[in-house]
Amino acid sequence: MSADHTHADHRHSTDWKHDGVRVIPGNQLDGNTAQTPGMDRKAAINFARVGAEKLWAGTVHIHPDAKTGAHHHGPLESVIYVVKGRARLRWGEKLEFVAEAGPGDFIYVPPYVPHQEINASPTEVLECVLCRSDGQAVAVNLDIEPAEPPETVLWVDPTHPQGGV
Repeated sequence: MSADHTHADHRHSTDWKHDGVRVIPGNQLDGNTAQTPGMDRKAAINFARVGAEKLWAGTVHIHPDAKTGAHHHGPLESVIYVVKGRARLRWGEKLEFVAEAGPGDFIYVPPYVPHQEINASPTEVLECVLCRSDGQAVAVNLDIEPAEPPETVLWVDPTHPQGGV
């Protein structure tokens, strides 16, 4: 964008005081979201709260030893940031792959990937921040017979191969 960019091409109001940046205090998250037994989800950013059209963000607290059923989120991309505890993710056609993440780690779940979220700790709550690429609450539950034991997958990417810097 050039320095002489105008606001004329924005679809939104130019009443920036009321339609600009929003701060959602952590103690004012909305628990009126789809819930899974053993998990507490709260919305911070969505269409209803702030008018967000292309993302959803909130928190999830997963009780010790709790897990979701196998599911996917349709065309949505998801990012999970682990704040506290140990997350275990299983994924694949038979949930045949597994990896774990701890505090400070990010987890990326691509569209349509069958997966399951698990609190790897039998005693501590798993606290995460969750972001999705749309405000829709898409969750497609799957009837999968899990592979046992799942294959452990190290989380590496092309720019940071295993053992690389």
